[in-house]
Amino acid sequence: DDYVYIAPVEFSGFFRWLKGDTTPGYFMMSATDSTANPKFIKQEMRYIPSAYLNKNLSRHMRLQFPTMIFYGKPQLEVNDEGKPYYIRSYGKYISARDGFDVLGIIMVDANTGKTEKHALKDVPKWIDGAIAPEVVSLQNSYYGKYVHGFWNTLTSKKDIKLPSDEGTEANVSPVFDENGEMYYFTDFTSPKENVDSMLGYSLTHAHTGQATYYTGDLSESYMDSQGALQIIEKKFIEKKWSGQMPILYNFYGEASWLTPVMDSNGFLQNYFIVSAANPEISVYANTPKEALKLYKAALTRGGGSVENVADAEEKTTAGKVVRVYKERIGDYTIVNFLLDTKDNFMVSTETEPLAIYLEVADEVKVIYGDTGEQFLPVKELQISTIKVKES
Repeated sequence: DDYVYIAPVEFSGFFRWLKGDTTPGYFMMSATDSTANPKFIKQEMRYIPSAYLNKNLSRHMRLQFPTMIFYGKPQLEVNDEGKPYYIRSYGKYISARDGFDVLGIIMVDANTGKTEKHALKDVPKWIDGAIAPEVVSLQNSYYGKYVHGFWNTLTSKKDIKLPSDEGTEANVSPVFDENGEMYYFTDFTSPKENVDSMLGYSLTHAHTGQATYYTGDLSESYMDSQGALQIIEKKFIEKKWSGQMPILYNFYGEASWLTPVMDSNGFLQNYFIVSAANPEISVYANTPKEALKLYKAALTRGGGSVENVADAEEKTTAGKVVRVYKERIGDYTIVNFLLDTKDNFMVSTETEPLAIYLEVADEVKVIYGDTGEQFLPVKELQISTIKVKES
């Protein structure tokens, strides 16, 4: 299934609402293809946040359930047939409003205003975000502060940590796993000043509210999301570009931050990847796929530990080049070549600058990692027909 963003058409003021009464629908845009154009979906909507009087969504919910405790803003959800509904989390406060326990959702038909109450266990499966991001943000703060109870906050303050505020939705970022399940991601850092080390991160299931905190290898030091954003800001300081929504990934066995880079007008410019363990390793490109190619090449050259590469047996071979394909990615070129031994190899000009001159019929000597992949990563490349001037 395709992942999409949903953006409703809203009223711009009271008189617009008075004249129109309904909005015509919502826009749907691909969340994975930045070149795709938004698609307008025609669905009349009366009960929305920007409507007034009894058609105002929050007022409508409150009139239906006057004693219920809501937390977080109403969220637009669309069912499998494209019909829009607004939902809002309800529940109860815990620990003097330091936390919130979600018990279920209120669901409103955006056109008719029909309202339904669902306990959390009975929420329809097509609803991704039954748990409001504001709830998750509050829970993260509660966990970070009271990890060892109230008295610990006044005495030793052991293991107290702060959730980051770099998320796109109430300081958390929605992500999807390989099964299409949505989670809210947040990384945690130290409350001490001038410390940008990540202490761990949390993933909260957006449908059930189940949260898990991950520490990783405690012997390793990882940069937090704010540190990743600072690197991007310094990298593009002249252009005044900045990163948004940094997400931690496992790329080739390396903890890495992937961040979209935006210009001052909010337009996507490129994708930036930086190692969380070794911030000196960073790349950027126009697409995530291109950035990953560059990143793998950067890790392979020895600065990182690419999964299946760092532990791969180092081998040497020689032969004649029978095919060459060069692809410009960012500041460098990825060179893929096939030898008469029927082995395929991949090398970046960042690692081996002279690879840019590689041509069919060249005799080469290759030192590579035997990873078993279709394209084997090159560690060293010698082209016998190119003589390098000795310094």
